[in-house]
Amino acid sequence: MQNPILSSLVAPASLAAEAEKSEHSHHRAATHYRTIWISDTHLGTKGCQAEKLARFLKKNSCDQLYLVGDIIDGWRMRKGGYWPQSHTNVIRRILTLAKRGTRVTYVIGNHDEFLRRYDEESFGNIALTNEAIHKTADGRELLVIHGDQFDTVVRCHKWVAHLGDVAYETLLVVNRWYNQLRRLLGYEYWSLSAFLKHKVKRAVSYITDFEEILAHECRRRGLHGVVCGHIHHPEMRTIDEIEYLNCGDWVESCSALVELEDGQIQLIDWQSIERSSKAWRKAG
Repeated sequence: MQNPILSSLVAPASLAAEAEKSEHSHHRAATHYRTIWISDTHLGTKGCQAEKLARFLKKNSCDQLYLVGDIIDGWRMRKGGYWPQSHTNVIRRILTLAKRGTRVTYVIGNHDEFLRRYDEESFGNIALTNEAIHKTADGRELLVIHGDQFDTVVRCHKWVAHLGDVAYETLLVVNRWYNQLRRLLGYEYWSLSAFLKHKVKRAVSYITDFEEILAHECRRRGLHGVVCGHIHHPEMRTIDEIEYLNCGDWVESCSALVELEDGQIQLIDWQSIERSSKAWRKAG
C-alpha cells in the first residue's frame, strides 16, 4: 500500500492544479533564484512554522529546489496525527513549483527515513535521494545531504536521539508560551533553544564536531563544500577551504540558502525579512 504522506507529496494532478489556481488568484511577482535549499521543516509537528514557509515558497521561485531532509516528521506522525491546513499548503506550494518546471530534489533525512525505500526514484519533476551533488553556476561541486549519517548519536544510539527529540519538543512548547507573553508585551521573538545551544559548552562542541566531520567528508571526496541541515543551526563558513553551508530550519530560524545566477550563495533569514517588511508597511 502506498504511503499516504508520500501520496500527498507526489500528489495527484488535481491537487497541483488547485494550488496553481490559488496561486494565480493571488499573483505576486516572485524573487527568482537559480537554486533554493530548505531543510528541517518538520511538517506534521506543532513546532513547524508552516505559514511562514508557505509565504516564502510563494514569494521566491527557482530552477532547482532542494528539500534537505526532515521535511515530513515521520517520528512525530507515528505518535499521533497533526496535519493542519497550513501544512497541506506547503505541499501545494512545492507541487506548484514542480508543475511550473522547478526541479525538486527531496534529500531524505532521519525524521523522514520512511522514504528511504524510494531512494533514487522520481515522481514527475520530484526526485527522492539520500544525497546529491550540486554544481553551482561557477563550477563548484557541493555535496547536498541531510547530515544525520554523520551524527554519531543518531547512528549509534538511536534511542538517545528519540529521547532528545522529546526534550526538544518540550522546549519548543515552553518557547511558544514564552514568546506569546513577549508578543503581548511588545517584544520580538526570542529563541530559548538557540540561546541554550550557543551557551551550553557541550552543545557548542557537538555543532563544531558535526561541521568538521562533514567538511572532512567533502575533502575526502574531492568536493568544494557541503549543504546540509539536521542540527537546526543556519551557518555559512569555510573550514580548511571547504564551504560548510547549513540551511537551518523552519521550526525556529526560518532560514534558507539560495544561489544567485552567478553562483554566489546567500543565507536568508526569512523572519527578519518579514519583520522588516511589516515595519516598512507600518511606517508607510
